[in-house]
Amino acid sequence: MCQEIPGEQLRALYISESFSKNPACRGIAEKASSVETVSDEVFRTFSDTQTPQGILALVRQQHYSLQQVTAAEDGEQPLLMILERLQDPGNLGTILRAGEGAGVTGILMDSATADIYSPKVIRSTMGSVLRMPFFYAEDLCGTLKILKKQGISLYAAHLDGTNSYDRETYLGASGFLIGNEGNGLSEEAAALADRLVRIPMKGKVESLNAAVAASVLMFEAARQRRNTGFT
Repeated sequence: MCQEIPGEQLRALYISESFSKNPACRGIAEKASSVETVSDEVFRTFSDTQTPQGILALVRQQHYSLQQVTAAEDGEQPLLMILERLQDPGNLGTILRAGEGAGVTGILMDSATADIYSPKVIRSTMGSVLRMPFFYAEDLCGTLKILKKQGISLYAAHLDGTNSYDRETYLGASGFLIGNEGNGLSEEAAALADRLVRIPMKGKVESLNAAVAASVLMFEAARQRRNTGFT
């Protein structure tokens, strides 16, 4: 991940004595204006992992506008992940990582969703946080109304969904709504969706992990767009 940080965002590097002997260290350190090497013992106090790799980066946070999140590249339709009260950092990080792989153009979250810059989220994105535009909405439902006015169709993953997720078409500007791990979407957010969709399952399973459900939806949209030559 440190190798992927753009030079203009990299503020400083802290390196353990052990890692300073690693051949990869030199290339990373050349991008930073400030590099400090510390003992392995001191470095362990820096990190919140039990077995740190030996390099810690201080990186300038990115901030995006709603317009930047909903914008897409030329010839591409927006594909958004919209998250309400998602609490698990691992789920959030996984959605960013899978979203980049599926061609998602932006992540929209409410203020109750986990902090995208928490260490667990950062690690689980595996670098996608450096490239995926995101926006925290103070008024999620108000923001959803704005998206609808912009022509973005909203699909909510919901147990009351009438259609299977793979029976819908996501070739146009689309957004998927994913709710809280325990309680799902609020009634207010679900009511603003153009369609409630479900993921059919066998056995006694009632629902999927939030990140898994999001991945199923995102890659279905990616499949449709790929097969039509859309992206």
